[in-house]
Amino acid sequence: MKMLPLDRVLVAMLFAGSGLAAPAQPYTIGTLAGSATNPGNADGTNGAAQFTSPTGLALDSNGNILLNDGNAIRRIVAYGTNWVLGTLAGAILTHGPNDGTNSAAQFDDPQGLAVDAAGNIYVADTLNNAIRKVTPIGTNWVVTTIAGLAGRSNFGTADGTNAAARFHNPFGIALDSATNLYVTDTLNATIRKLTPIGTNWVVTTLAGLTNNPGSANGSNSVARFNNPTGIAMDTAGNVYVTDFGNNSIRKVMAIGTNWAVTTLAGLAGSSGSADGLGSAARFNLPQCIAVDGAQNLFVTDSGNYTLRKVTPTGLVSTLAGTPGVSGTANGTGKAALFSEPYGIAVNGAGTLYVADYLGYSVRQGRLAPLLQLAVSGQRFVLSWPLGLTGFVAEVCTSLPGASWSALPTNGILLTNQYFFLTNNLGPGPGFFRLHKLTP
Repeated sequence: MKMLPLDRVLVAMLFAGSGLAAPAQPYTIGTLAGSATNPGNADGTNGAAQFTSPTGLALDSNGNILLNDGNAIRRIVAYGTNWVLGTLAGAILTHGPNDGTNSAAQFDDPQGLAVDAAGNIYVADTLNNAIRKVTPIGTNWVVTTIAGLAGRSNFGTADGTNAAARFHNPFGIALDSATNLYVTDTLNATIRKLTPIGTNWVVTTLAGLTNNPGSANGSNSVARFNNPTGIAMDTAGNVYVTDFGNNSIRKVMAIGTNWAVTTLAGLAGSSGSADGLGSAARFNLPQCIAVDGAQNLFVTDSGNYTLRKVTPTGLVSTLAGTPGVSGTANGTGKAALFSEPYGIAVNGAGTLYVADYLGYSVRQGRLAPLLQLAVSGQRFVLSWPLGLTGFVAEVCTSLPGASWSALPTNGILLTNQYFFLTNNLGPGPGFFRLHKLTP
């Protein structure tokens, strides 16, 4: 038995002109490393690895997963089908401001991180109010402070160079192709930029006004944010921000020497879990954000315990998790559960990687096939997402050039996520598709 694949392009074509929005293709969630029942700080493989509080997460050019955990920077490397966790710098249970090598370096509750093509890691060291750089030198990792003055009491608002600059709980960090860094300065309610000039780093404020939280769109200091957290940058140089306190997704776009802030999705002052376009969508404490090559955004909607997708036009859909239900179950779409989804990254193949903060684990999400076939004995189950209504399941015996006929059915079962069509296996090969009955 074979199945003719139904990809996302075909789904979009089928829905064109129908007045219906194409349903989101759900993701199947699995666990790569760690366990909700086994928190700790041990390095290890797969479920034997332990996490204390995994937060920010990024991918390097080799596909390795970098993340912050407690007061340490850790890395997960794939070896065949196994995932091996190691600690690069810092010590999970020891906080402090010190630069140094490997475990001699100290961090204080770091949140976001980013990695450049050379493997250097940039860290928003949140409670140290500083931006740190972790440089690979041989088998060692050397930590230096590139902006801000590390220390819990060394917060402030000043732009400036290196240690003359000040931050107040910097949270998210992103990197562009010229190695400029972009930071959500959370308690200052601003977006900051770090520009490398020689061996120095010059800090400027792009958008927002220090100590003036709000939700206004506008350019530069006219714009307002409310506890901005996650940040990501696309290949066109646009910056995207999860505006945590405003339950919205903001876009920051360079126009000449100015930075224009707009709201892409969500509505300030209104929380919820609704999918929809632009301000019709609702979020509940969106935490972190990632962007793919097509400018689709992927958001950990932490208060809803879900993963959300935002298209470039602002169309929001839920990919995995059930709003209001926490847990650690693996599965597809609503069957998958998160304890508190946090850091998120996406690779070129569209695979998602998520730090599940209270699940003490790193999860992986892959696109679930729209049309699925399961065989049990002499019976099969053909299933497709609930939103794909108005279609008929069809079968043919050979490709190409074969004629399609409606698949005889002994009933369609309805669940909260899928239609299931069950039938008996016939002799010979079978190819299946979903065909829209009306234009």
